[in-house]
Amino acid sequence: MLRSLDIRDLLIIDRLELAFRPGLNALTGETGAGKSILLDALGFVLGWRGRADLVRAGATQGEVVAVFDLPSGHAARAVLDEAGLDAGDELILRRVTTAEGRKTAWVNDRRVSAEVLRALSDVLVELHGQQDDRGLLNTRGHRALLDAFGGLEPQLDAVRAAWRERARAQQALAAAEVRLSALKAEEEYLRHAVGELDALAPRPGEEAELDARRRMMQAATRIREDIARAHAALGPGEGAEGRMGDALRWLEGAVGRAEGRLDAAVAALVRALAELGEAVHEVETAIEALDVDPAALETAEERLFAIRALARKHAVLPDDLGGFAEDLRARLAALDAGEGDLAALRQARDAAGAAYDAAAAGLSAARAAAAGRLDAAMAGELAPLKLDRAAFRTDIAEAESGPEGRDAVSFTVATNPGAPAGPLNRIASGGELSRFLLALKVCLARGASPLTLIFDEIDRGVGGATADAVGRRLAELSLTAQVLVVTHSPQVAARAAHHWRVEKRVTDGTTLSSVSALDAGARVDEIARMLSGDTITDEARAAARALLAG
Repeated sequence: MLRSLDIRDLLIIDRLELAFRPGLNALTGETGAGKSILLDALGFVLGWRGRADLVRAGATQGEVVAVFDLPSGHAARAVLDEAGLDAGDELILRRVTTAEGRKTAWVNDRRVSAEVLRALSDVLVELHGQQDDRGLLNTRGHRALLDAFGGLEPQLDAVRAAWRERARAQQALAAAEVRLSALKAEEEYLRHAVGELDALAPRPGEEAELDARRRMMQAATRIREDIARAHAALGPGEGAEGRMGDALRWLEGAVGRAEGRLDAAVAALVRALAELGEAVHEVETAIEALDVDPAALETAEERLFAIRALARKHAVLPDDLGGFAEDLRARLAALDAGEGDLAALRQARDAAGAAYDAAAAGLSAARAAAAGRLDAAMAGELAPLKLDRAAFRTDIAEAESGPEGRDAVSFTVATNPGAPAGPLNRIASGGELSRFLLALKVCLARGASPLTLIFDEIDRGVGGATADAVGRRLAELSLTAQVLVVTHSPQVAARAAHHWRVEKRVTDGTTLSSVSALDAGARVDEIARMLSGDTITDEARAAARALLAG
């Protein structure tokens, strides 16, 4: 509910504070007094797009503050949460514009964009008038209005979920078909490459091992001859080992007669022969290890070169050939299993499509039933509004499938029996249109989330009993929602629970607009003025009291 509206230095308003109340609030006044300015100010603080020159002449900036009550569970709380704003029991919107046109907005003292204001306005306020392009006359929104009237949100959620699942299944199938097509295009390459890799079967680290072995075998052929010469020089016979053995035998034959002088020499030779024997053994081991088979060298080189060539061919490191082969095998396996996978994905797509069709058909049936209830409700509303010869119909036509079903919904009317039906804004006259919109809003508001409903001269073009019927319907609507009506109709104003008069005055050569809350006596005079004009007669006051008595 809109609790208050504080306007400063806007158009012809210098300072204005309005405290609105629940129920039906009427704003009346002479033409040009500034009633529309109040709506401009409210639209400005709600982020609506409007006129640019809002700042009062002579002022540097204009400001509007609107305070709303925010009950628990109100849809505005979700908007605030998404914007990262705190939500208390009241919502304070403030917007400032400078004379140069720079605009700044706050919500609960937090700076916000105009987009946040507009998102809040969608769940706080509805404006209706004879040129109502924001709501009921916009056929693009009729389906949503019918769904809200019928309470079809659960079915709508089910259709949206089924649509998403169908789209996901279709995308999965399309992606699989693209992948399979790409795999088929490289099938020959895959099979040849996997065959090559499987035939070679390289191991991680094998390239380094082969390279080391090859270098060792190449080096062995060059050093084996020198090692053999060293072995001959060290070994038995004419080698050092043989010569030292001979020397030891000769010394051992003489040691007994040398009276100890040869003992140390003999011991040293024994130790030297032991070390020399170890060296000869190691040399012999090295000779055996360096005994290279030319065929083995050729084999190692051929495998090393084959691994390196395959790595260059596929632009990978030699050690990565195994992983690369696994990737190719996986792609080949996907190719071989592709048709089976496609069959499963087609089955999933068809199942998702069938689920969507069933959900959409159920929603269409529910919409058809809701349309019948809405048409019946409208028939009951039109008669009191003196439109008993008119017919309202909710047309449902098949449309392209989408996340909200496959129905196109439009509200049509026929103003006279036998006349062709057509869109509201093309068939109805101004006065009829106002009443159609009011009747439709009364029907749609039942059970809807609480909004502040604003009707801008929706009673224009009607009078007498018809205006009284409009006032009664507005009063009925105000039982479930706060209603603000800008009106020139005394019959409508008399039905209000709260009444404000908008006046224009000239002070020191400056035109300013003011708004006054009317007490019981002032209401009589204001309604009498609306009945009789500038001169208020006793008869007009009596008629005003009769209207107020209802």
